[in-house]
Amino acid sequence: MNDELSSEQTSKHVDWFIFCTGSAVLLAVVVTLLSAPEWSASAIDQLYEVVTTRVGVIYVLAAIMTLGFLLWLALSTHGMVVLGDKAIPVHSTYHWASMLFCAGIGASLIYWGATEWTFYYVAPPFGVEPRSDAAITWAASYGMFHWGPIGWAFYCLPAVALGCSYHVKKIPSLRLSSACHSVLKSQTDKWPGRVIDLLFIVGLLGTAATGLGFGTSVVASAINRLTGLEDGIALQVVIILIATAMIAYSVYRGLDRGIKVLSAINSVLALCLIGFVLVVGPTAFILEMGVTSLGRVVQGFVQMATWTDPLQRADFIESWTVFYWAWWLAMGPFVGMFICKISEGRTIRQVIFGTLGYGSLGCALFFIVLGNYALYLELNSLYPVVQEAVELSPSTAIAGIVALLPMGSVLLVFVAVIGLIFMATTYDSASYTLAAGATRSMTEHEHPARWHRVFWAVALGLLPISLLFIGGLRELQTASLVASIPLVFVYLVLAVATVRMLNESNPGSGN
Repeated sequence: MNDELSSEQTSKHVDWFIFCTGSAVLLAVVVTLLSAPEWSASAIDQLYEVVTTRVGVIYVLAAIMTLGFLLWLALSTHGMVVLGDKAIPVHSTYHWASMLFCAGIGASLIYWGATEWTFYYVAPPFGVEPRSDAAITWAASYGMFHWGPIGWAFYCLPAVALGCSYHVKKIPSLRLSSACHSVLKSQTDKWPGRVIDLLFIVGLLGTAATGLGFGTSVVASAINRLTGLEDGIALQVVIILIATAMIAYSVYRGLDRGIKVLSAINSVLALCLIGFVLVVGPTAFILEMGVTSLGRVVQGFVQMATWTDPLQRADFIESWTVFYWAWWLAMGPFVGMFICKISEGRTIRQVIFGTLGYGSLGCALFFIVLGNYALYLELNSLYPVVQEAVELSPSTAIAGIVALLPMGSVLLVFVAVIGLIFMATTYDSASYTLAAGATRSMTEHEHPARWHRVFWAVALGLLPISLLFIGGLRELQTASLVASIPLVFVYLVLAVATVRMLNESNPGSGN
């Protein structure tokens, strides 16, 4: 169906309560951050400590249960259920994988892929001695764990639940509350359902600020290294405004002519960057350390997934694992909603294994190639990666190590462009799903109104700009943590609702 026509058809179905309430919450947060920056920074620090130290174990349990549930679902007879009426997927495997990967991973992957190991190297898990050989192996491995199957499982559960309600049960609404219909029943359109949809909006806005902030930092550092322009608030605001304009244009163009095209282009550019670094960098070291770190993740997966540091010997779990699970969880409904929309014609098994597999593989490539290239420079005293990443910022270190490659200046431009496109491909999808989540009725082949999509694209740029004025990494991390707390309970409802919907559609199967 023509996208323009579909937009006009769904424009009258905007859920004005969710639209106005979500907008009001965003406006209130932005005004508070800008009018009382010192108080806001202090409050955010306190929230961070409370969440990570008192309820962090809930995220660890949620991670284990979510992955276990999805694996059971995929391997059961429910895994053969097709989403929609078409026996052939609407999108090719390449375009489907590109869109889900670019929606789920922004420029944050560049930000952390090359330098996350530095923080684990100087403060490793499990009481390992800092900067030791054991610390090197854990440092090279833990990033792939945090960006691996558990993270993508947080994306996949909402995708499957929404797929069952939208494509199987034919509920003409791509809202999170609709996926909970078999549990909420008549309360879906009343306050319980409204609260769930509002939590989705607030969670996505908070987490989007995190990803846009990381991406902005990468682009700003590349520009600073190239031109000497100060990497300050002014430059970062300009970058966010440019990214917001790209997001608005892409989401205005629509799913097939905007988001799909941009995602495919970005996947090619990212693979070119990875391939270039692998070929011209220390290839043997990258591959050898890559195999070793993959082996460590496989061997230590259960240990890494269940470690909670009950004796509180360090803050590794709170600062990293809890943060990441909260981030993935808060982003989950948005990415899941988008994956649901593009997965018509695929089985539940294909969606689960495809999301976990393609997503984890794509992330692993960045950590193996970019991360181990940076590790090689540090271990051979070719560049002070650890010092710059820990004492200055990861993005500063990234710009430095990229500049050392052949045609370094050209690659810095390339990294800046990829960073901008990564930001656009993630948050044009976010704008689309925010509009879909605030649309009362939308059938399988319809789309949210264009003005609605563009509105949320602009709104997404406001919060990270505000956070720039009060601090940095801790404030961005806390935005994800706070936004994700209520969604832990929503995920439980989604799991129960998914089983009920599948049992209703296929009585006697999967039991």
